[in-house]
Amino acid sequence: MIDEILKQHEGKTLEFKENLQSLQSVIKAIIAFANTAGGTIIIGIEDATKKIVGVADVLKEEERLASAIHELIVPLFMPDIQIKSHDGKALLIINVPHSAGPYYFKSLGLERGTYVRLGSTNRIADAEKLHALKNFARNIFFDEIPNIHSKIDDIDWEIVQKLFRQVDKKINPPQAETLGLLTKYDSQVFPSNGALLLFGKNHLTLFPDAIIRCARFWGDERNEIIDQMDIDIYLPLALDEAIKFVKKNSRLSSEFSGLSRRKDIPQYPAIAIREAIMNAILHADYSVRGVYISIAIFDERIEITNPGGLPFGFTIEEALTGYSRIRNRVIAKVFQQLEWIEQWGRGIGRIISACDQHGLIPPMFEELNDQFRVTIYGYKQRKQKPKPRTESTSWKKKITEHIKKHKSMSTKEAAQLWSVTSRTARSRLIKLVEAGILAKTGTSPQDPYGVYVLKKIK
Repeated sequence: MIDEILKQHEGKTLEFKENLQSLQSVIKAIIAFANTAGGTIIIGIEDATKKIVGVADVLKEEERLASAIHELIVPLFMPDIQIKSHDGKALLIINVPHSAGPYYFKSLGLERGTYVRLGSTNRIADAEKLHALKNFARNIFFDEIPNIHSKIDDIDWEIVQKLFRQVDKKINPPQAETLGLLTKYDSQVFPSNGALLLFGKNHLTLFPDAIIRCARFWGDERNEIIDQMDIDIYLPLALDEAIKFVKKNSRLSSEFSGLSRRKDIPQYPAIAIREAIMNAILHADYSVRGVYISIAIFDERIEITNPGGLPFGFTIEEALTGYSRIRNRVIAKVFQQLEWIEQWGRGIGRIISACDQHGLIPPMFEELNDQFRVTIYGYKQRKQKPKPRTESTSWKKKITEHIKKHKSMSTKEAAQLWSVTSRTARSRLIKLVEAGILAKTGTSPQDPYGVYVLKKIK
């Protein structure tokens, strides 16, 4: 197990520590993991070189660590601490489960001592993040919270009824409460944040960043904008406007059959674009100020980014295997009633499948600090020349079996597994991504620390 962990890089759920001299740093990492998505900390390994140095007097250090966790972290929290021997050296392995807190340094207090994990770093939770952690612990969704400064008449009920009539449904006050559009507070009924985000007459006054900012750039860099639009209408109506902008700013190719039949083929599959924009609307964190949903179109790719990383307790590997965790329960219920979404967790799978059927290289899914991005590429998959079956199945079988067992693999690990150079390993991994067998995760397409996981589509 240790050998496989050593092949991985520090990230959202893994950290190495050389020793317990900086006990405060270890406690900070435990707090960050507990608040974010869980993870593993290994004591006795140099984080830069991954050299195993071991832990001297490991029983004494384990007791010191357990006491520190008990005394320094509030509320009471006890991760699983194990002693493992590797290459004749003792290691302390701390398995930290994700749990509803928020957890923080007792001496610093809640406001200054709460940490979260962003990438491979532990950062103090700002006011917005701390508020989100508190709501998570109470199972409160931001879009379900009653907006006590608004009135029921602040909702555009005409638009609500019009959209529901399109699917042969009517909505009355009890149904509106069931969907979470209306909610009771102190014996009064108020519109929820979700209702105002979706249908609020003055939604931009309350939520000025609840827009979709679209831009078409020249080439493949964010240097020169050749078309742009801010979509600030009701979110359910904004979906179609965003799709129209993408269609307007992407290419069409044509195929001819017979003498006169022409078939126009869009640069990007409509299903993938719709699902990516839909996911951005559904999973955006509308409590975050100063950040909005953005659609950036380049010559050969589209980046669709929403504020808010993955929900607490959730990892990108889980997202790629079809799991889903709702961030906006009211918005999701309304979209489901409008028959715009079918089953939870299918969005990413549908994007991957649509790109594959369109002949495109696989899309990229990234968690970038407090944002989530889907990149859909306009490049066609390269056609590979057939190779002898024995050669093809040998290295493919090795890596798929390895990832099934260990969840992910880096380029360096693949090179070691195959006994080839890093360049050859990288080339093979790209082929497996293009073939739809693997998916790459990372902070960017060029991320040297990105890892590969098996792609599962439901």
